[in-house]
Amino acid sequence: MIDSRETLPRRACVIGHPVSQSRSPLVHGYWLKKYGIAGEYLRQDVAPGEIAAFMDKLRSGETGFVGCNVTIPHKMAAFELADHADENATLLGAANTLWVEDGRIHATNTDGLGFAGNLDAACPGWDYVEKAVVLGAGGGARSVAMALKQRGISHIHIVNRTLARASELAARLGDRVDAHDMDRLSDVMAGAGLFVNTTSLGMKGGSVPDIDFSLLSANAVVTDIVYVPLETPILKQAKAHGLKTVDGLGMLLHQAAPGFEKWFGKRPEVDAGLRDEIIADLEANG
Repeated sequence: MIDSRETLPRRACVIGHPVSQSRSPLVHGYWLKKYGIAGEYLRQDVAPGEIAAFMDKLRSGETGFVGCNVTIPHKMAAFELADHADENATLLGAANTLWVEDGRIHATNTDGLGFAGNLDAACPGWDYVEKAVVLGAGGGARSVAMALKQRGISHIHIVNRTLARASELAARLGDRVDAHDMDRLSDVMAGAGLFVNTTSLGMKGGSVPDIDFSLLSANAVVTDIVYVPLETPILKQAKAHGLKTVDGLGMLLHQAAPGFEKWFGKRPEVDAGLRDEIIADLEANG
């Protein structure tokens, strides 16, 4: 007998609070249409006190979702409440992608994959550098630093206003990762081949302090995980020094691909059409 549930469109969602600003439905909707898949991807606002109940309903099938993306403020709770977490989620202590198999919730974190995938597409060979500087020590910095370590970068320097937070991250990731306060920024930038901004500096056009990008190696790459605006003040400064820059939009797009494959059975391509669609939405809605 055919299980009638298998004939229904597969459904996934993004959970967060608030979640109305998420562009994940645009990304997954684009792929569903492109590949002709009968599926649905929705926004689901889940208040902080409701995350445990949502996870129980997801596990039991009551929600009707085969999985979901997780955004602020639920990434840590999703990791803790999942039945099984992979190495990436465990290392970061946070999950951004969930799927259900045999009544169990599986968790991973694809932010680092998205970061690396963006640079792979925009600047092949970026990971040949020996020294990288990561500005910030929040959740984004965790994913970025983990990706850098997994790619074999020899020296990863975390620079943050609060040294204790940078030190906690360095201790979590182990060897090859060092922590510094902002007074050491110029020192650690000297000769570095990669600079990554993971802070909110420059978000939505906010001002940023001047950074002496001339200290980096001549062929260094500068990237920002912020993508509103697409060319942040930090990227503008780096470009003025003649350096290669990579915006943060691709990280959003590439981190979404593994989840789509889990839920809908197709590994999607991050193509120019998807990027153009998201940029059009950014320009229309900010």
